[in-house]
Amino acid sequence: MICSIRWSAVVAAFLTLAAGGVLAAEVTLRGASCFPIGSPPGKPFEALVEAVNERGKSRVKIALLGGAPAIGSPFTLTQKMSKGAYDVVGCTEAYFGNVLPEAPVLRLQEYTFAELRKNGGFDYVQNLMHKKNLHLVARHHDFGPFHLWLNKKIDSPDLTGLNLRVSPVYTAHFKSLGATVQRSNIQQIYTYMENGTVQGYGWPALGWVPAWLKVTQYRVDPGFYKSSLHTMVNYKTWQSLSAEQRAILTEVGLEFEARAEPNTPEFQAALRQQADKLAAGGLQAITFTGANRDKWLRNASDAAWAEVIDRSPEHGPKLKALFTRN
Repeated sequence: MICSIRWSAVVAAFLTLAAGGVLAAEVTLRGASCFPIGSPPGKPFEALVEAVNERGKSRVKIALLGGAPAIGSPFTLTQKMSKGAYDVVGCTEAYFGNVLPEAPVLRLQEYTFAELRKNGGFDYVQNLMHKKNLHLVARHHDFGPFHLWLNKKIDSPDLTGLNLRVSPVYTAHFKSLGATVQRSNIQQIYTYMENGTVQGYGWPALGWVPAWLKVTQYRVDPGFYKSSLHTMVNYKTWQSLSAEQRAILTEVGLEFEARAEPNTPEFQAALRQQADKLAAGGLQAITFTGANRDKWLRNASDAAWAEVIDRSPEHGPKLKALFTRN
């Protein structure tokens, strides 16, 4: 009888612990990338997945199911996640502006992400994301400023006569300076440059595909915007996780975020190393100075913020106040 009572107590304690999440079973999250698996822009999210799986053993792991475009358009991946097709996605804001109209602010910030977490900017975006059934875990990588890459030399910010491959990131900027534009997936950039379909494309300083050096002769300086990659979780999934599971995802994300801040010595060294490598391969820099430089950078900022405010007249101005120093 005594043994029976003791065993009942053990069972009751076990059930109590399980109900509290202490003995919660390992959760497997369905993951997807907005970039091809193994590609330069896809590797940072793959590294984050590996880190989560290592730290989250027996508690939480991410099963990476594939990357765009093999699993579908990158422009629909975050949409699918918000509807429950995936639990976690690694993506750049360029591909989820169709879900969150205010997404471009994540490339326009003049503060570090650590500062945005303190001044309310991050929380403002997070609240908007929650309304779309998304939860922003962290900015897990940054490939540096965007540049215009060309096979034709230009002397000023006048892009008239150039047909450029674009993503939503810099479409407004390039078009407002006279360029014609078209979209494509990243696998098509080499072919389009090689056969003359386009004379250039926008891309960050890092995350560059080495083969492109064969069809690219110039990089336009200075760069503009930030090329951030973000880890997002379906908000309903996020709410269903235990506090410990959420903590693992957040801790790993913040560690990646801190390493990706552009103002760190390591990040600046990576930019210099990449620039030196491309120069050694024959790529030349077209550097705007004086009035041309001012026009190039001012147009990039003005065109992007005008687009944000047009798409989100209620939130755009408030976000600009939080994300810029002006």
